[in-house]
Amino acid sequence: MKITAIILTFNEEIHLARCIESLLPLTADIVVVDSLSTDRTIEIARQYGARVLERAWENNHSTQFNWALNQLEIGPVRNDDWLMRIDADEVISPGLVVELKERLPNLGKDVKGVYFYRKMKFLGHLIKYGGVGRNKVLRLFRFGYGQSESRWMDEHIWVNGKCVNLVGSIIDDNLNSLAWWINKHNNYANREAADLLNLKYQFEDVIEPILKNSPNGGKRWIKEVIYAKLPGGTRAAAYFIYRYLFLLGMMDSKVGRQFHYLQAFWYRYLVDAKLAEVERYMKTAKLSAKEAIRQKLDLKP
Repeated sequence: MKITAIILTFNEEIHLARCIESLLPLTADIVVVDSLSTDRTIEIARQYGARVLERAWENNHSTQFNWALNQLEIGPVRNDDWLMRIDADEVISPGLVVELKERLPNLGKDVKGVYFYRKMKFLGHLIKYGGVGRNKVLRLFRFGYGQSESRWMDEHIWVNGKCVNLVGSIIDDNLNSLAWWINKHNNYANREAADLLNLKYQFEDVIEPILKNSPNGGKRWIKEVIYAKLPGGTRAAAYFIYRYLFLLGMMDSKVGRQFHYLQAFWYRYLVDAKLAEVERYMKTAKLSAKEAIRQKLDLKP
């Protein structure tokens, strides 16, 4: 059993060593795809023996990850090997390491992908409720059978073949400040607004064959068929109420409740405000959606 782990990085010196150390009991074959960091990220990667690939960031995780896959195609990875995507601020739980060591060697050749759970910490506090505590993600797949969707936000890996579910988890535990989190989500809001505009104006093709039979399919259907058609602003409030009351986000810690407000309401409302700004600009400047997005959201669809 061979696993190659791919980590996308930009100025991740605060997280990278912790991430790699969580991977080492599982694999030492680690590829760091760096977006021209200015801190010690590359130095740390090489200290741990990781292969380093460098490529300028295009504000799109999908493009960066799929580029990395293309680079590995010319390397020694074989079709029966496994590839794992993990973010620099994530760690693999010891339980998942044990589970992967036990299960992967015994999976049939027909199994091409593996789902496990992704848990989240916010400012050091584990989020247990609000639909966040037990999200399934597909982060592990056989080489040659998976790639990332072409999306600005909420991109998933899709796999051409059978997938299985494990019970272990990776943990998203970002150590940066709240100010950093807000700046990051301000950037995310630009990309999510672009995705919603694309859903409405259909100016760019999106590859998303994962939807029909994946744990993320139901959520994506609700988002694009129901949520996207609700009035802007109102839908952010409705989503927050759903997360906070019906999915019991109110039962989280004080910091957890702050997370639900910021992520489920403030962020979603910000997305709607940016989307409305672009559409107003389209009308007043008589521009296409793509051009308005370039000028107002600083993206290049």
